[in-house]
Amino acid sequence: MIFIVVILVAIIIVLLIYNITIHKKIQQFNNLSRQANNLRVLQDFLSTIGECSSVDEKIQKINDILIEKYEIKYSTIVVFNGAEYQVKASNVEPKHWNTLSKLQEVPIFKDSIATATPKYVTVNSDTERLPYQEMEFGRAKSAIFFPIYIDNVYIGYWIIESGVSHDFDNIDTTIFEVVKENIVSVLKTVVHQKTLEAIVRKDLFTGLYSEEYLYGEGKKIIDKYTTSAVCMFRITNLEAINDTYSRKLGNQVIIDVSEFVGDNISNDYIFIRYMGPKFVIVFSGVDIESVTTFVTDMKNGAENLEISLPVNKDVEEVEIEAVDRKKKKKKEEKPQIVKAKLNFVLTTYYKGTGMEEVLKKLEQYIDNADKNENDITFI
Repeated sequence: MIFIVVILVAIIIVLLIYNITIHKKIQQFNNLSRQANNLRVLQDFLSTIGECSSVDEKIQKINDILIEKYEIKYSTIVVFNGAEYQVKASNVEPKHWNTLSKLQEVPIFKDSIATATPKYVTVNSDTERLPYQEMEFGRAKSAIFFPIYIDNVYIGYWIIESGVSHDFDNIDTTIFEVVKENIVSVLKTVVHQKTLEAIVRKDLFTGLYSEEYLYGEGKKIIDKYTTSAVCMFRITNLEAINDTYSRKLGNQVIIDVSEFVGDNISNDYIFIRYMGPKFVIVFSGVDIESVTTFVTDMKNGAENLEISLPVNKDVEEVEIEAVDRKKKKKKEEKPQIVKAKLNFVLTTYYKGTGMEEVLKKLEQYIDNADKNENDITFI
């Protein structure tokens, strides 16, 4: 009897070992299969470069390959062109593209961008919406957001979506990380690197660095120091200037103020256009107390600027209705002069902490401040 029990136990152990071995073999086979599929996808990507003539066509073809090879319901690739984020490829209806091109503004994805990690979101019921959806019930119920970086420069994102909630719960995101790297490889190939860096790091309107710079090379520079003073300021009366005069004059205010500040700060510091009427200055390695006087003088100087549009030198001739209808006079254009009002807020950045959190704190304060406030505040 004991002998039979021993035999049965031995058989069970052998079966367990066999099962584990088979399971490992299956895993190895699946890994090899995934690797082979990824290589095939990469080969398709690379062959696409030679087949398509324009960059946009290449990116669209890449997206089509992703949808086909990985059976993705919706796939969208968004790239920053220097002025705005644009949908470069998508199988989603164009009416949703405006929403999909603004995902970098969604708080839950801002964290993903700052940490360069994917973010999975899903709903639990049909009455819920995903965090970035406005009026889109029924289209997407789950999604994975992948920020795209090239050489530490954030250039955009890839988002895959499903019409089923929790559809990506058990998916291996490492597979899609490999796919994302394939996208990066192709983007590197189809866009000249120097052109790419110039596009994503510069705000085309002012010529300043854009927000993305702070999350890449800018942060490397800042983290050379233990602490740095970070200043955000807002042109508080820009909306009023746009409404009272014209948006063109408002744009001139942005240009003149940014030029004045840029001309008066050291090249050792980082000056960026953050968003709309908001700007950020990082005084690398300098504490708040040391920049107080400088910031005050800079604020006063910027607010004393008399800003106007360039006068049109071509004088318009206006016919005056008179008895003989022969007399004419010249109508001279009078320039509209405005002055900017600025609201400043400063805080301290500590090496190793998240720049995203620091900017979020400053932005929250400045957005909640009274629109007529123009002061210098320390938080």
